[in-house]
Parts: sequence; C-alpha cells; structure tokens
Amino acid sequence: MSYETPLSPRPLHHLSDVRHRVLSSQQLREHGVPSSTVNERCRPGGPWQLLLPGVYLLHTGPATSEERLHAALMYTRARTQGIPAQEPRGTQAGAPYGEAMITGLAALALYRFTSAPPLLRIDHIDVLVPGTRRLRETGFVRPVRTHAVPRPRLVTGVPVAPVARAVTDAVTRLTDPEQIRRLLTEAVRGGHCEAARLVRELSRARLLNRPHIVDAVDVLLAEGRSLAEDRLYALVTDHALPAPLWNVELRLPGGPSLGPVDAYWPDHGVVVDIDARTPRQEPDATWTRQAQKRHHLEHLGLTVVHLTPRKLRESPDQQAAVIRTALATSVERGARGYVVVLPR
Repeated sequence: MSYETPLSPRPLHHLSDVRHRVLSSQQLREHGVPSSTVNERCRPGGPWQLLLPGVYLLHTGPATSEERLHAALMYTRARTQGIPAQEPRGTQAGAPYGEAMITGLAALALYRFTSAPPLLRIDHIDVLVPGTRRLRETGFVRPVRTHAVPRPRLVTGVPVAPVARAVTDAVTRLTDPEQIRRLLTEAVRGGHCEAARLVRELSRARLLNRPHIVDAVDVLLAEGRSLAEDRLYALVTDHALPAPLWNVELRLPGGPSLGPVDAYWPDHGVVVDIDARTPRQEPDATWTRQAQKRHHLEHLGLTVVHLTPRKLRESPDQQAAVIRTALATSVERGARGYVVVLPR
C-alpha cells in the first residue's frame, strides 16, 4: 500500500500536536488504523517508527524531548489499562496518562533546575507509577513504583511529581556527591520546596544514612530555617506591621527560660514561632517541647502565632492578616505576665 493512503475516516488533527505525533496502538485502532497498516508504515524507510512497545512516533527522525516524555507516559498508561485504578486526586476522570507522572531528573528539568541536565541529555526518563503496576524498564523509560501516589503538578501539560519527590527519586540513583549537593541545595534555595518536606521524602526513601546526603541535609536545614526567617521579615515589612523584637529568648524573671521565639511584640504580648521540625529530630519529644512552650506562654497571657515555612512561602498575605489580627485584639485579652527578653 502507499504511505500516502488516508489513515482513517476519523482524523487525528483534533489532538494536540504532541499527542498527534505520539500514539499508542490502541489509539491507532480507535482511529481505524489496522495493525497491518501500522506494521507497513514502521518498516525500514517508512514514515513511522516504534518508539516504545505499543507506542508509535508518527514521523521519521529522532524524537523530541517533549515526544519522549509523552511516549514514556503513554507506555506506562498502555501497559496498565487493563488494571482498574483510581485516578490521581485533583485530576479529571479519564486523564490521558492515568496515575503516571514524570519524576527524577526529567521532572527537575521540567521545573527548570539549573543543576539538572537538559531533557535531551537524560538517557532514562523516570515515571512514577502505583506500586501495584508491574512494569519493566524498557528503552528510555524507567518505572518507579510507589505505594503513596502524590498529587501531580502540570508543567507544560505534563504531569510531574512534586519537587521533593522528584529530587528524592533523582538522588536515589546518583553517586556524585557534588551533583547531589547541587540538586538538594537548589530545591531549597531556589524556593521550590521547604527543607523539612525534602528531608521527609529523603527519610521515607531511607536515604539519610548515606554520608554525602547527610552532609548536604545539615546545610539544607540551616538554609531552610534561614529562608523561613527571611520570609517572616519580608512579611512584616511588606505589610507594614509594627517592628517586633527578632530572634529573642523569653524568660520568667529570676526563673527558667520559656524558650526562643522568632518574633515578639512586647507592647502587644504577641509571639510568632516558626515550626521547622524535621524527621531527623525526635518527633514526639520535639512536639512535646513545642506544646509545653506554647502552653507556658499562653498561660502568661501571651498570644502565640504558630507558622510553618510552607505557610510563609505559599500564603504570606493570609499569615500577615493573622498576625495583624493578633496585634489588633491584644487590648481585649487583659493583663499579661511579665517576661524578660534576652537576645539569642
């Protein structure tokens, strides 16, 4: 048959560009293209090529990075279509790739990490899939199974794992300490995710026992804490809140320490405390100390505003409103106990 023979009475042009160029065998059948035609067009010198098992590239020449991404997702989708699955939270039913999403270095390239190689230089594309899917590595696709499927983010129309998960999947396979350090540092310093969230993912993957990761994490936690403090300072300045006393320790007169706080308004009796706890700390003991400090401060009539690095990054306006309300209502709370303020 001629390669110019019309494919089907059902045209493919209603699909977006990349989905027009990369199709599964099932999609081709749905468009009326029989397997004999597919085989004919994929012969040497033909206009199509088999990119992955059951996934076809409908042009000659090498696949673009976008086509490789969609082919990887199409492959994992095509190989699991017979298995019932719940669609990922936050996506519409019938999402084109089901629960599959790009992770690892390819995901970080999509997030525009300068420390990640360009997509065309990445030999293997990691695809996060549910743990029940028994997919094998093939071609340039490397399935990564998980029993806790995260909510994907859409980046240029491609479902991508959250940054902390993508970084973790990337460093799992890397051995160069300097490259690992750059990826971890950029994730936090570049504002892509909080240090605590990244450390939680690394802990879940049991990577905190690797010396080069532990060394990088110590720096990350310090930077993550510093970034959160910088955001709190910017929040107070940008929203024209009264200037507090920064990073002070509160004590009872002649008594024990009540603990350090990140910001304190002595005229209003308002305290802001940033919670940057991580899995490397003892969760129960740390939470107990936090709860005891809050209890003691509130018992003295002080108002404690509890913030997390994530809240400061994602909703600074809302956190500023909370602090402003606490300051404005301070006169309604009555007498407060006296505390001694010391620099940290």
